[in-house]
Amino acid sequence: MIDRKTLVLAAALGSAAMLLGAWGFQYLGGMAPCKLCIWQRYPHGAAVLIGGLALALPAIRYLPVAGALAALTTSGIGVYHTGVERGWWEGPSTCTSGDIGGLSTQQLMEQIMSAPLVRCDEVPWEMFGLSMASWNAIVSFGFALIWLAAARAR
Repeated sequence: MIDRKTLVLAAALGSAAMLLGAWGFQYLGGMAPCKLCIWQRYPHGAAVLIGGLALALPAIRYLPVAGALAALTTSGIGVYHTGVERGWWEGPSTCTSGDIGGLSTQQLMEQIMSAPLVRCDEVPWEMFGLSMASWNAIVSFGFALIWLAAARAR
């Protein structure tokens, strides 16, 4: 049986690794993040902070549940982002190309000129047919399970 401290450490370090990976793709790989990519980073940062608090204050039993909620939040954003990338649904209008049907030439030009530099509906990198957003959704769900196991552990 794995103890609570080890599980919290694993989940928090996992989120830290995800953040480091994202920054690596951004700063070393030259892949600028889109708006939804940035949104996925915030819950990982929260999970790292929650992990630190849970290790420093083990008597606060609800902290691993908060960590699980952070992991589930980034996982959910990853699922949403995957759907935007795959065209299953539209993403935020400030992040995707949107529907151009019925636009006048002037409106189309305004949309082109105000388009984001990095679009949320394009997949810049994938492995085994899954985008970074998809991998984030899957791995973060696993972190949520680890956080929940920590909540149950002694």
